[in-house]
Amino acid sequence: MDNQKYLPSHIAIIPDGNRRWAKERGKPAVEGHRYAAQTTLPNLTDELERLGIKYFTFWALSTENLTGRSKEELNNLFDLIRFFLKNKLKEFKKKQVRFKTIGDLTSLPEDLQKEISKITKDTEENEKMTIILGLNYGGRDEIIRAIKKGKNLTKENLGNYLDTAGIPDPDLIIRTGGEKRLSGFMLWQSEYSELYFSDLYFPDFSAKELEKAVKNYSDRQRRFGK
Repeated sequence: MDNQKYLPSHIAIIPDGNRRWAKERGKPAVEGHRYAAQTTLPNLTDELERLGIKYFTFWALSTENLTGRSKEELNNLFDLIRFFLKNKLKEFKKKQVRFKTIGDLTSLPEDLQKEISKITKDTEENEKMTIILGLNYGGRDEIIRAIKKGKNLTKENLGNYLDTAGIPDPDLIIRTGGEKRLSGFMLWQSEYSELYFSDLYFPDFSAKELEKAVKNYSDRQRRFGK
């Protein structure tokens, strides 16, 4: 990237448009999710590593998804998450990538919870990059769970009880699919995040498009309310 001023430390993506991408191609919804999990997401993580981004959060499954999607679609999504985790563990170890999750995992299938726990533990000492997967995640749900855990809460210490404790707030949040809203994503952490909206469906959001979003970010002047 030429003439860039600075890179974001933490990029988060709200991937929208998988089902619409599949529908426009006459395919079932799962094919959009599959292409996203097996092609788009791995390509993006490779590009993020190349750019030197330290933290990457990907909102894979919202609390609304878990209650609003059909059992068949959810089972397909769970299978794709299993596929991603099992195929990435060796790579994460080799590339010194730490894996973490945000969200309420207790509602996920037990075997998936165990797989998440294993990969989280196996990569906890890695320091080059941190990849965070949002699973059964919702911003309001996260804040409510934080309030239940915390005592004598203030705006300075609430972050210690959020799912993202120890992780810097996202500098750049990208949403694909043409929708221009955050839908409750990282309600607390996004206070001063820069936002980038792409009309592309997520399966079409390539490494080149990611670089374009980062370049756009690097040209902005962040004031943090000052």
